[in-house]
Amino acid sequence: MKKLTLLLITTAFILTNCGWYKRSDVKDNPVNVKERVQKNIEEGRGIRFGKGSFGGSGTFDFASSNELWRASIEILDFVPFTNASYSGGIIITDWFSGPSKDENEKRMLKITVRFLTNEIRADALKINIHEKICKLNTVNDCNVNKISSNLENEIKLAILKKAALLERNKFNKNSKEYRKKKPQGSRGLSSP
Repeated sequence: MKKLTLLLITTAFILTNCGWYKRSDVKDNPVNVKERVQKNIEEGRGIRFGKGSFGGSGTFDFASSNELWRASIEILDFVPFTNASYSGGIIITDWFSGPSKDENEKRMLKITVRFLTNEIRADALKINIHEKICKLNTVNDCNVNKISSNLENEIKLAILKKAALLERNKFNKNSKEYRKKKPQGSRGLSSP
């Protein structure tokens, strides 16, 4: 019996949104969703999950403020991207022509950059290179293979160096702005 009473009280509490039930007129409710949400927030209605004293969410930088992302975009700007998802942490280039060993073949490369962390460090990136070799005389005679070469490490090092440079320039810019600002009240004050 106590469990049933507790269940009924909890249900009533949730249905009334922590207040007395007020019948609302349709004319008083805004049609626009954003206005309706704003009105409900102002009136204290609704339940919000995910924010509050339970820890909160992770920190996400915008793509323009993440030096590792910006460096990757700048280093790989010579080839078009088929997918560049900041939230997914991946950049995939389109197939582009590479040097061919045989005149009867067309060799193409695709680079995939996966971001494992936003920090600039050696294990922050995973670079994969795929090679597509097609016979020139046939239409669909292509082989696609993942290759391992020094190019992966060269791209990774270039991105990390560029990211470190961007971060250093950001730090220098911020410190110069800080030095320009003088604390208020420091003029004309002398110690006895």
